[in-house]
Amino acid sequence: MKNTVSISQENYLKVIFKLQNEHGIASNQSIAEKLEATPAAVTGMLRKLASLEWVEHTAYQGAVLTAKGQRIAISTIRKHRLWEVFLVDKLKFKWDAVHQWAEELEHIGDADFTERLDAFLGCPATDPHGDPIPDANGDWTGNERVIGADKLSREQIFTVRGVSNSASDFLQHLDALNIHLGKRFEVLDHFPFDGSWEWSDENGESLRISREVAGQLLVELSKKEK
Repeated sequence: MKNTVSISQENYLKVIFKLQNEHGIASNQSIAEKLEATPAAVTGMLRKLASLEWVEHTAYQGAVLTAKGQRIAISTIRKHRLWEVFLVDKLKFKWDAVHQWAEELEHIGDADFTERLDAFLGCPATDPHGDPIPDANGDWTGNERVIGADKLSREQIFTVRGVSNSASDFLQHLDALNIHLGKRFEVLDHFPFDGSWEWSDENGESLRISREVAGQLLVELSKKEK
């Protein structure tokens, strides 16, 4: 008999997936912090997920997903990112306003519903923040040429491809700087004293970029035009 996945269980599996990818294992404490849950609630849920064979849980260490749990987590992430595309492309929400809506919408729909949504959107490869969208099989292709903007050197030309921070205040700050996905810049200078940068955009306008902003932008290098 197939187990029905609750909203709470999907949220746990998605968080465990992300923490596991970052740290190798999702500790009870890190899960509690991400979900704003009590340690007792986290322990109880992990025991439940382990009984369903969706996670392997080791007391006092943390949890990792089983193959079954990973499929559920990736499916939830797929739906979340497709809904973000829908909200931005079809309903014209700004990219800083869609995460919370997608958090609710990601729990709607079975596989057929999700595939119809994907087809309606033209099978997008990335969401509005540049994150890859898994396909129907749970596979995704990252851009191996993407690097952090804080790794750039003078005179390099690059295109903004994504962000590692999708918090609303950060995205609003990028809007204020007129930095968006697909926009090209050239590095004019780097200032080691405070870690800031000077970039020039496609129109020759220069702007100063802080260390914090550069460290949270993902970019792809371009060949310099002759």
